[in-house]
Amino acid sequence: MADITLKLSNRSPKQPIKRLPPSLELPATATVEDAKVVLARKVGLSDHNRIGLFDPATKKTLKDRRAVLADLGHAELLVKDLGPQLGWRTVFMIEYFGPLLFHPLAIGLRSHVYPAVYPYLKDFVPEPNPSAALSFNQQLTFACVMAHFLKREYETAFVHRFSANTMPVWNVFRNSFFYWAVAGVQAAAEVYAPFSPTAKANNHLIDALGFALFLFGETANFLVHRYLSTLRSPGGTERKIPKGLGFGVVTCPNYMYEIIAWIGMILISRSPSVALFISIGSMYMFTWGKGKERAYRKEFGDKYKKKRFVMLPGLL
Repeated sequence: MADITLKLSNRSPKQPIKRLPPSLELPATATVEDAKVVLARKVGLSDHNRIGLFDPATKKTLKDRRAVLADLGHAELLVKDLGPQLGWRTVFMIEYFGPLLFHPLAIGLRSHVYPAVYPYLKDFVPEPNPSAALSFNQQLTFACVMAHFLKREYETAFVHRFSANTMPVWNVFRNSFFYWAVAGVQAAAEVYAPFSPTAKANNHLIDALGFALFLFGETANFLVHRYLSTLRSPGGTERKIPKGLGFGVVTCPNYMYEIIAWIGMILISRSPSVALFISIGSMYMFTWGKGKERAYRKEFGDKYKKKRFVMLPGLL
């Protein structure tokens, strides 16, 4: 097959790639990633993941790095320097580390922090006892939080397979803030306070129900993640229609089980901060789930059984 020649233009005229060639000649079998590698070499970038290639008509990025350019039918591509990149796996590892850091830290400092802040809160809360031990619910909440985020770290390191190599390095700060600030600092500061709802909880039937929901949700969520990892080859971007484990009911049963696990933690902790975290997280998951449903319908057509709800049957 003959080589292909692609016309190139800057995606962002205000931030152009100064050494961008007007065109690029590639083998007919060249993929999107091949083009990025060649372009990075030509413009002097050491990391080809910085190169973003875009459809000139829709201005959308060419996400499938294994797609053969000749099959896409583009005579022209828009190009953008996406800036310094960081691996997706690394970003997720950093995100989930926040709660794993701040919850033990809050427990270690609780005998010093809460007496120090009491003078500013004395009109609203009882005086804390610096020597008071953690309540049963505080200990159980701590165990659940640590188990959840250690599971997340394990899945990120050994289970998940990512279709994209990297993301802009600055995204790590935006993405991590939610986990570090809400699930980490805010939740830990509230849950382990001597005067928190968690400390005052006293209904073991609610605790047992919450723990059962947590165990079920975490286990089912892990099984779905492990199953999804078998649908994609290492480093691959292909998509298959998932079946079983709740996929016949909703688009993303992993999100459904995630929410069930966090409902369990809300029951155990009685914590407004924990409820706030999963409420915000659910909005993100709903948006992601809608995107996955659209992608399945577009790619597989009639082969895919359309879902009315993406993560919670009868609700969302």
